[in-house]
Amino acid sequence: MASFAAALERLAAVASLDLWTPPSPVHELPRLRAALGGGPRLLVKRDDAIPFGFGGNKVRKLAIVAAAAIAEGADTLLSVGGVQSNSARVVASVAARTGLKCVLVANGRRPDRLTANALLDALLGAEVHYVESRADRAPTMARIAETLRGEGRRPYEIPLGASTPLGALGFARAIGEMIQQGVTPDVIVHSTSSGGTQAGLVAGCALHGLRTRVLGISADDPEASIRGTVRDVIAGMGGLLGVDGDELAAAREIEIDVRHVGDGYGVPSAASREAADLLARHEAIFVDHTYTAKALAGLVYHVRRGTFTADQTVLFWHTGGQVGLFA
Repeated sequence: MASFAAALERLAAVASLDLWTPPSPVHELPRLRAALGGGPRLLVKRDDAIPFGFGGNKVRKLAIVAAAAIAEGADTLLSVGGVQSNSARVVASVAARTGLKCVLVANGRRPDRLTANALLDALLGAEVHYVESRADRAPTMARIAETLRGEGRRPYEIPLGASTPLGALGFARAIGEMIQQGVTPDVIVHSTSSGGTQAGLVAGCALHGLRTRVLGISADDPEASIRGTVRDVIAGMGGLLGVDGDELAAAREIEIDVRHVGDGYGVPSAASREAADLLARHEAIFVDHTYTAKALAGLVYHVRRGTFTADQTVLFWHTGGQVGLFA
């Protein structure tokens, strides 16, 4: 653990933009717990309440990634996502705050009427290029970056969700923030997709010596794919923190639950609709149907199934995305 103590010092020293003042709140969910018939103590970590750019988990990642971009002299941030991408909206928000140009590559058609995140991207001044499929996004971003370099600009490419070892450091830090709030849950449940959030949470628990389980509920991809991505991101974090990345990646189990994807990415299921209704009607907290409602459906499933015991504390990490309700 001595090497991990040194890693925590390096983590604290990583440059980050001052976009907001942590921590995000932690709230009890007593009425949801009662509605589910009891079970473990339920808490929620409210990254949806982060005040910058409509909040969400991507703010933690982009604060670090954009700081690195600026340090490298970038004048343009490029990123990718769906038409209603939460991540793209935060990239555009960071670019607007820092005076950088923003170029986004979105798979799907330009809406006839801009709503939700697509509307916010436009308000923030982002230049959006539309492509047919997910597979087209990264190559298109690379071509645009090359064109911009040819024009004398200095673009910085940010992969989907800023789910890189550097971006994941934001969630390793978030574990320390949670501990400072006096919260050390037995289990953290959250939505997982591009892997960076889960990588940061798992690595953060290992670095701080917590035995907390981190249960990622898939919003789309298969178990093996997400697990491999999470492991690779954690291994890359090791190099940034001065520790053996493989050792860090092996320090905690990477748990993925794929039972709640339903009919696919962005398609609400009966379980996700019920979960969203339960949280709204009992706690006045809102979740989007693409990510957080499915993670919440996973939480509801496991509470009802008795996976968690009554003496345990389970924390639902709300990763934001509620803007999607207005699409």
